[in-house]
Amino acid sequence: MSDDLLLSPAHRLAQAVRSKEVSSVELLDGFVDRIEQINPAINAVVTLDLERAREACAAADEAAARGEWRGPLHGLPVTVKDAIETAGIRSTGGAIELTDHVPAADAPVVAKIKDAGAVVFGKTNLPRWSGDFQTFNEIFGTTNNPWDVSRVPGGSSGGAAAAVATGLTSFEIGTDIAGSVRGPAHFCGVFGLKPTFGVIPQRGYLDRVGGGVNDVDINVFGPIARDAADLDLLLDVLAGPPPEDEMAWRLELPPPRRAGLSDFRIGVWLDDPACRTGSAVLWVLRSAVDRLADAGAKIEEAHPAVSMAEQNGLFMSLLTAAVSPSFGSDLGPVLGGSHYDWLHRADDRARTRAPWRAWFEEFDLLLCPVMPIEAFPHTQDGNMMERTLTVDGVERPYLECISWVSLVGFTEQPATSVPVGRTEAGLPVGLQIVAGRHRDREAIHAARLVEEILGGFVPPPMAV
Repeated sequence: MSDDLLLSPAHRLAQAVRSKEVSSVELLDGFVDRIEQINPAINAVVTLDLERAREACAAADEAAARGEWRGPLHGLPVTVKDAIETAGIRSTGGAIELTDHVPAADAPVVAKIKDAGAVVFGKTNLPRWSGDFQTFNEIFGTTNNPWDVSRVPGGSSGGAAAAVATGLTSFEIGTDIAGSVRGPAHFCGVFGLKPTFGVIPQRGYLDRVGGGVNDVDINVFGPIARDAADLDLLLDVLAGPPPEDEMAWRLELPPPRRAGLSDFRIGVWLDDPACRTGSAVLWVLRSAVDRLADAGAKIEEAHPAVSMAEQNGLFMSLLTAAVSPSFGSDLGPVLGGSHYDWLHRADDRARTRAPWRAWFEEFDLLLCPVMPIEAFPHTQDGNMMERTLTVDGVERPYLECISWVSLVGFTEQPATSVPVGRTEAGLPVGLQIVAGRHRDREAIHAARLVEEILGGFVPPPMAV
């Protein structure tokens, strides 16, 4: 089977299965061959369930021969981030406490892709409890960036993004509480969607022992793919209420209001004193914005009337409370604070949404960086509060990595990460396209238009 086909978007693979160009079993064998060849260098796929997957793929082929189609993902072999519970497959959350954890039931998102015809055949690597901007843990070790194995693929969905970039899977499902879909997409040169909070059910999220039974504040599940059309397809499959609410309500996301890029009113915010964008990334982003303007996009230097420094301070306080259960009974209560404090921070968040809502009444989209830097070298010493990164010769706090993604995390806007070029060193750079709350389709449509102008996904050299 050709590498070109296995590096194709999921909708192209689904079409190939439907037209009998390739069988589901052949796709699975193709991905497994690539995993054997490529995965030793990047360590993206950490668990395989091939016997059951082959049976499911064979059943999909038999159904296809009868003219029976389960759904839009019929027969597509896929991997899923190891933070998401998958029935019958070891699902660890990257934590040694769950080394042998095999869930009895699927998370709702896994059930949804299976109902649409996909076959889950493996899990991808992540940091412990999804808690880092790079990907390593005590069970499976370190995942490397497929563009430069000395660098990180991002986190926490680093294994997922690396697997998509190298054609080890049809697509991926990641999680994003602080850029964990968008950051790896940026670092690995693929597409990612952070949906509006609540649009995709997030039950079955392994952020602690006994986790997955409630929604986690700020956190969302989102697809990682090789083009924007896949994000739209997967949003169709994944969006909706959690199972217990399906009887009572339906989700109807509005379609895009604009047709071409010139129909949008677009604000650009590429740099800020609170988080300077590194020169290598800024050059790629400015070049991309200039090309979009040359193609007719109406672009203004404008953004919501908010302070990045203040926004990030509030985000970090809410994030710390949201992730505090993963630190256990000793440290968790200290980090989480009191419910009284959290309620006041939640009030502050509600007030912060107002300037975003007002801005998106005048503008359609906001373009900004995903991360202020390109993929950085592995740096695993100490904790996130202690680490630093060197940007343009200046040592900066490690946590600055998430300054741009956090802007639209706790205020719940949808955002896509779109590959728009590479630095002089050959590392991918993503552009973050932000839309108003529940304008997920608009963020994806804009990503598709940007992809048409700037070229979209390019596989790393090791993948071809």
